[in-house]
Amino acid sequence: MIVSQPTDTPVSAQEDVTPKTDNKVVIFDTTLRDGEQCPGAALTQSEKLMIAHRLAAMKVDVIEAGFPFSSPGDFESVRQIASEVKGATICGLSRATPHDIEATWDAVHVAERPRIHTFIGTSDIHIEAKFKKTREEILNIARDMVKLAKSKCADVEFSAEDAGRSDPFFLYKIIEAVIDAGATTVNIPDTVGYTIPEEFGRLIKGIMTQVPNVDQAIISVHCHNDLGMATANSLAGVKNGARQIECTINGIGERAGNAAMEEVVMALKVRPDYFGGLYTGIDTVHFADVSRLVSDLTSMPIQYNKAIIGRNAFAHESGIHQDGFLKGRETYEIMQPEWIGLTETLLPLGPRSGRAALKARLERLGYTIPMEQMPVLFDAFKKMADEKKRVEDSDLTYLYEHTSRP
Repeated sequence: MIVSQPTDTPVSAQEDVTPKTDNKVVIFDTTLRDGEQCPGAALTQSEKLMIAHRLAAMKVDVIEAGFPFSSPGDFESVRQIASEVKGATICGLSRATPHDIEATWDAVHVAERPRIHTFIGTSDIHIEAKFKKTREEILNIARDMVKLAKSKCADVEFSAEDAGRSDPFFLYKIIEAVIDAGATTVNIPDTVGYTIPEEFGRLIKGIMTQVPNVDQAIISVHCHNDLGMATANSLAGVKNGARQIECTINGIGERAGNAAMEEVVMALKVRPDYFGGLYTGIDTVHFADVSRLVSDLTSMPIQYNKAIIGRNAFAHESGIHQDGFLKGRETYEIMQPEWIGLTETLLPLGPRSGRAALKARLERLGYTIPMEQMPVLFDAFKKMADEKKRVEDSDLTYLYEHTSRP
């Protein structure tokens, strides 16, 4: 792969880096860029490097390391990650302006596999209110800036900002133009979390069928969670032909956040039947540790009921569920905690727990429970659970010793 190139390297001399994914879904992590834009989630340069190394270890395909032109600190952070982190494509974000693209290339060109990611708004809201330009002017800027980026870097991604609210027919035109200009990935962001899964899937399907040169690039999706649909929209995108998902650890990001990497990856892992054999290269056993690391460094707690990595994701307190789980894990679990790096399912004991869970916990503590002793012990347990809400191992030891005495 290209490590470094002069800025005048002709496109014809560069390697074809368009990923041939077939059924593989490329995972593009933007924790260090979009994730860090979450209010209060700022990271130091050393913290970003630490996270980038962990992302590479879990086999993330593309790491968006930052927005080099936005500040000297971000430039240095992106450059350090590009220089030191191996195994993943290292990407920097840039607006569709020459200065941004130059800064991004200066920051990422030292990477084993560099990528320039440039973007411009394509919805009429953005075109008219933000840029005060015409559609044709926006198309020309997008095409020209992709050409500029391509003159420097073999791997160029273009994002049509606010694609979810863009006119699909204008979107088809601009996608065709940027692919002709050399974009190897074209990203379709639901920038403000506006779309509904069926609607977003239809948009991606339209792109796959209406853009004549779409087979020369990877179509990507980048969904925000303003209506709580970022994961669902991302999956609708790949179901309809997209082959890259842009996401963050724990779903952090602007406003309500981004699609959560752990959710989209595990959905594809658990439901290959529904997704037609789509898969990722992510080593999922790292999820629990990397999730905790990002939570600790950003000081953003993970909600207890967060899918996949929340504290309650592999915990059953209902007596009916606990009994079923003890008889057969698959009764109430669709994935195993070991898949994401946890050691066991938790059966917390509380007011709704039943005899089976109580007996199993006592036996794990080393106690043998005669059948005739269980009713008395269970009654004492229920009284304690109503008072304490959560019964710990030390409480069970106390109960056992006091109820087993003659």
